[in-house]
Amino acid sequence: MTNSSLWWQTGVVYQIYPRSFQDSNADGIGDLPGIRSRLAYLEWLGVDAIWISPIYPSPMADFGYDVANYTDVEPTFGTLADFDHLLADAHQRNLRVLLDFVPNHSSDEHAWFIESRSSRTNPKRDWYIWRDPAPHGGPPNNWESFFGGSAWTFDSRTGQYYLHLFDPKQPDLNWRNPDVKAAMFANIRFWLDRGVDGFRIDVIWMLYKDEQWRDNPPNPDYQPGDPYYTRQLRIYTEDQPGIHELLQEMRAVFDEYDERVMIGEIYLPYAQLMRYYGPSLNEVHLPFNFALVNNQTWTAPAVREIVNSYEAALPEEATPNWVLGNHDRPRIASKVGPAQARIAQLLLLTLRGTPTCYYGEEIGMIEGDIPPESIVDPEALRTGQRGRDPVRTPMQWDDSPYAGFSPAPAWLPLAEGYATRNVAVQRDDPTSMLSLTRRLMQLRRSLSALLNGGYRAISLDSDDGNREAVFAYLRANDDQRVLVVLNFTDTPQQLDLSALATNGVVHCSTAMDTSGTVHLARLVLRPNEGLLIELE
Repeated sequence: MTNSSLWWQTGVVYQIYPRSFQDSNADGIGDLPGIRSRLAYLEWLGVDAIWISPIYPSPMADFGYDVANYTDVEPTFGTLADFDHLLADAHQRNLRVLLDFVPNHSSDEHAWFIESRSSRTNPKRDWYIWRDPAPHGGPPNNWESFFGGSAWTFDSRTGQYYLHLFDPKQPDLNWRNPDVKAAMFANIRFWLDRGVDGFRIDVIWMLYKDEQWRDNPPNPDYQPGDPYYTRQLRIYTEDQPGIHELLQEMRAVFDEYDERVMIGEIYLPYAQLMRYYGPSLNEVHLPFNFALVNNQTWTAPAVREIVNSYEAALPEEATPNWVLGNHDRPRIASKVGPAQARIAQLLLLTLRGTPTCYYGEEIGMIEGDIPPESIVDPEALRTGQRGRDPVRTPMQWDDSPYAGFSPAPAWLPLAEGYATRNVAVQRDDPTSMLSLTRRLMQLRRSLSALLNGGYRAISLDSDDGNREAVFAYLRANDDQRVLVVLNFTDTPQQLDLSALATNGVVHCSTAMDTSGTVHLARLVLRPNEGLLIELE
């Protein structure tokens, strides 16, 4: 990576779940004018781009991931004019704007599906995936929905089943139909022509399905209580032959424009994930790296192995990326606790490549406790499992009755502790998570080694236990060397890193009161402390 890197190769992306960020019209639901009103905060924080989860017209069966019109705005969130104003204001503040694109499925209320469902001979019948019942009746195969039950719904009007890997109100589009592909590419161009800086593309590795419609095998490692969607090995509904050629065609659409980024949601092991960069980096610019999100063992050895394996697997010249959480997965502060959440933030913002922050991570937001009567997530309602509502609670701006998110009751209950865990309380507190996050974003811009330096893990002595407790790595270019040292335990650690340098200058500590010059032969980390040190 060079000093001439494109913005998406070094910038920080901030994900906004629009229903939960800021309500401007007192209906308890966030909206585009609300996001626009908070752009000054995002500029102050230091992010480079905002990614907004789906804002298209939708019946909200899956809260926007069931799209009824790909080229307009859901009235709950505002209007196209509201979006244009938001985009213009963001660009004026040097903030890029990314949208969510949902290509695998539409809403069953999309005009395309209404036509497709009307008869077997309708010209749009083949725009979706229809199959006859199995020879002895029932669904065509055993494919299961991520939201529970069969992935097939019978349509009595036409006597066939349609496929939906998610909710029955989200029928899967048939991407093997060239007319579907052309129409969806036109939808992408609609927003790129409008000035959008790129897209995060939903479940991009699932667009093709097995053409022989073979049953998925059961997962032999599945245990009761595991997420429902892990019951099967989805070898015939994911990562199918031909998907890479399709994504190269999609990438060509992005390449018609300057500096637009294509980010793909892809939950796959590294060996498969890396292929989504493309044979000549001509597929997804940033195939999302969910290794830290999926990781259930928050220890120095586990995280070191994740980072080293990822770095080793990356194609030459590919841009790495890192994520701690999102609108579907547990919040990092709830997973690892408040002290280690600070370690996680230092890790995220100092690793090589492009970090994505989920709204509220900068203040250490925890998951909400959603009572049964308040559950709205279709996954939770269909499977009886925990679902995604706890990670989508409203942003916590202040200690007012509805946390500054809205003057009215919000669409989801607020997370516990919002009165002390909010932007207003933390903004002027130099020891807060928010201040730490902002400081790290400033350092990313000012330290060239963090922007374009390489990565090297530092070997530690296993005899004194350091290797089990501490993860250390070097970010370096020709001009600068920056050392990151992370204590994953609640006990002090003493390190001898004099092989790297004699002294270093601490630019940041998660404990907030360490500064000045440190001697690397006797470097002491307090419990749960991370340091960012420029080597002399």
